[in-house]
Amino acid sequence: MGDRWRVEVDRSVCIGSGLCAASAPDGFRLDSVRQSHPVQDEADASEALLAAAESCPVEAIALHLAGSSEPVFPPD
Repeated sequence: MGDRWRVEVDRSVCIGSGLCAASAPDGFRLDSVRQSHPVQDEADASEALLAAAESCPVEAIALHLAGSSEPVFPPD
């Protein structure tokens, strides 16, 4: 893909399903109260990160092009 993405998790929305960590274990971790956190604030664009965002049952994950506010997921 070649781009870098800013990865954000809205913890007020996250229900701790763990689908993100299962889809992209290098991209997401669950803390002790099962809230998701990105491993890094920015990461290389990848199918795994996109799949994790798309699989979140409450759409708590947002991906943006790094250095801009252009959305990758969810799309505008």
